[in-house]
Amino acid sequence: MRILRYRLTFETTEPIQFLDVTQPVRDWVAATAIREGLLTLISPHTTARVNVNEREAQLQRDMTTFLKRLVPQDGDWLHNIDTVDDRPNAHSHLLGLFMNSSETIPVADGAPLLGGWQSIFFIELDGPRPSRHLDLQIMGEG
Repeated sequence: MRILRYRLTFETTEPIQFLDVTQPVRDWVAATAIREGLLTLISPHTTARVNVNEREAQLQRDMTTFLKRLVPQDGDWLHNIDTVDDRPNAHSHLLGLFMNSSETIPVADGAPLLGGWQSIFFIELDGPRPSRHLDLQIMGEG
């Protein structure tokens, strides 16, 4: 059994953004030559998450609208009064409560086992940010 790690790095450009990372993830999995195993993706950020969902432009707009309505940025949040990094981002942390910081996906025949409509998203909740990461770890056999 082999265990390999990789870090995807990218920039985000919107306050809330769904970044489809499916293809770079597929490409890396293929490059590992692992045929059967498990792939874990983890966001090392407290204000960004990872999720498997459908890629469709209108749905992504709906998801962004839903998140903005669920936890408004301009709420009376105590974290915004005394910020850690000068970012009034309590809403981003609160939204993170409802999402996963990691996903585990089976690998079969050398590819992530995803449904026909499924894509892997990095979800920015506190953008824009010049540098964000998604850590990948695969465990399996060739």
